Amino acid sequence: MEKPRTIHDFCGFPDELYAINYPSPDAPEYAKMAAQLTNEQIRCDNDWGPDHASWSVLRHIYPKAGIPVFEMSLDYSFNEWQPKPLRYHYDLASKLAQLRSDGVLIIGSGNIVHNLRVIDFENVDAKPYDWAVEFDEKVKNHLTHGNHEALFDCESLDSSAPYAVPTLDHYLPMIYLVALQTKTEPIRFTYEGYQNRSISLRCFQID
Repeated sequence: MEKPRTIHDFCGFPDELYAINYPSPDAPEYAKMAAQLTNEQIRCDNDWGPDHASWSVLRHIYPKAGIPVFEMSLDYSFNEWQPKPLRYHYDLASKLAQLRSDGVLIIGSGNIVHNLRVIDFENVDAKPYDWAVEFDEKVKNHLTHGNHEALFDCESLDSSAPYAVPTLDHYLPMIYLVALQTKTEPIRFTYEGYQNRSISLRCFQID
């Protein structure tokens, strides 16, 4: 759509967050290209807009909201009682390489470790859980060495996986990004840290 609305898809947070508006223009031509590149595995939709996965990051990078943006939602629905395997998402993302070649900046927004069930809301700088650190470090190691296959079965990485990745919505953006990494491109960690005991804030950039 030409003027997507700002979506506030969360509850129980400070009122100031619900007042934020991020009026970025859309990029319908690139959204249609994404659909074409994937043979319509990706479909365009006019009912949504940038939600907090997008604007909570973009407003710090582009505070004037002056760049065209289109958001891609992640389908990790169940099929015959089994979620789509992470290999499916990796292969789907690899079809979007042409967007990078055309100069489109692709941002994956999430947390490698994200568990709100055991979060310490009262202490932002609390010492992280041991399982959070262990899982985050193992993912870092695989990212550093380009071991993409090892990331597909996150439960096999460590026994802490059910705590670190209770749902896939924050883990999947990483899979989409590494699928676009070529063999000659290095990965650079731009931030490492934890918040509220159960969230990893690790950020990386593919150059």
